[in-house]
Amino acid sequence: MPLPPIKVGVIGLGVGERHIVGYRQIEGVEVTGICDIDPAKLQEVGDRQDVPARYADYRTMLDRADLDAVSICSYDDAHADQAVAAFEAGLHVMVEKPLALNRPDLDRVMRAQTDAKRRLSSNLILRQSPRFQKVRDMVRNGEFGDLHYMEGDYIHQILWKITEGWRGKMDFYCVTYGGGIHLIDLMRWIAGEEVTEVTAMAAKKVTRDSAFKYPDTMVSLLRFDSDLLAKSTTSFAPQRRQIHTLNLYGTKLSFENANGPARLYSGDRPEDETAFDTPYPAIEKGDLLPDFIAAIREDRDPVVSAHDVFQVMNICLAAWESVETGRAVAVPRLI
Repeated sequence: MPLPPIKVGVIGLGVGERHIVGYRQIEGVEVTGICDIDPAKLQEVGDRQDVPARYADYRTMLDRADLDAVSICSYDDAHADQAVAAFEAGLHVMVEKPLALNRPDLDRVMRAQTDAKRRLSSNLILRQSPRFQKVRDMVRNGEFGDLHYMEGDYIHQILWKITEGWRGKMDFYCVTYGGGIHLIDLMRWIAGEEVTEVTAMAAKKVTRDSAFKYPDTMVSLLRFDSDLLAKSTTSFAPQRRQIHTLNLYGTKLSFENANGPARLYSGDRPEDETAFDTPYPAIEKGDLLPDFIAAIREDRDPVVSAHDVFQVMNICLAAWESVETGRAVAVPRLI
């Protein structure tokens, strides 16, 4: 029998257009409304994707469109308000990171999601990379032994995004919220532990002569439940190919990611080094959408659950608090 349709709206038509395409590849999903504050973008994407129901205001779309779920792909400073409004309208929410830019907004979204009893997920797409999935399985199977140190860095030459694009025009922007959050989520997912404490530093060196007001590089040190330590650096300025640095060090085995084959080490001799060629990154922007829809249909948590979305945001907020206060910050623990 055909599946009952799930009707989805998309807010923000930059990366949001990828969501439209992704949803249309899922059986039984209809994109029934799109929204963007830029009239030209709204018309361009609406015409290209043949979506007739178009809205300049997300509130109007939530009021008038026939929806079961919404993808929030707007500017970062709009995510919290739009997520709260979507939950109040009784919708499930897929949101691009970050969910919020401050703790009061995070708390508002958490309350709204709890009250609505609707699913929440976020596009923390590195969990879908076959290489990282394989590494996670190996960690959980004990192949690494006692995992004692990790590095997860977001190294990407996209400085223009904060010096020229909309990110640099916001009242507040944190590079870790926009980039490093991917690696922080990836490390806690692979380790299967929660971060309890963060110490962070940030610098505004590369952008010191630009109009961008906030640090362009940020380094966070993370302590996990078991005393596992990790480091996460976010930099938008390096002159190199993009890479999601992920290095894991255990008592039996270590892993170091690379563009091309990664490396596994079982000791310090040349013969203890082997190639690890499981595909990387091998992901597309819409790869988490099928699971989000399946979670709605099956009334279960998505792969990236609401708890995951809230907790990784808690870690990032604690890291920024550490930058501002110059001290270690305990990460609030969700029940």
